[in-house]
Amino acid sequence: MADTLPESKLASSKLSPCPDRPNCVSSLATDDEHYVSPFEFVDPPMVEMRRLEKLIGSMQGATITEATEHYLHAEFRSRVFQFVDDVELFWDQSERKCHVRSASRTGYYDFGQNRKRIEEIRLMFSQSKNTNSS
Repeated sequence: MADTLPESKLASSKLSPCPDRPNCVSSLATDDEHYVSPFEFVDPPMVEMRRLEKLIGSMQGATITEATEHYLHAEFRSRVFQFVDDVELFWDQSERKCHVRSASRTGYYDFGQNRKRIEEIRLMFSQSKNTNSS
């Protein structure tokens, strides 16, 4: 299977649904296996998205491929086998939530890596808010 970006990064102003494999998590998923909570913003979305862009861009193996005031896409490449996981964040103005999706491009299992990465980003994001407000 080719190591290419999924065809529809942002379909109809929503993140693409997770495939029927355990290597994806999304705040738009309706099942427990794939569901992860959306990010909560306190500051204006543009400020929060820039904070997330800086934070994610500093993470090991991460490359930001697209960043706007409402959308962020990053690729995470594993050190050994060079597998790519796509992380997407989308500020949904109508729901006033920042939805998130993290998925492996190839393979079936990810051994919880995508969920772990999103929760790591969430923790770092929360800590950066506390540091900035001190």
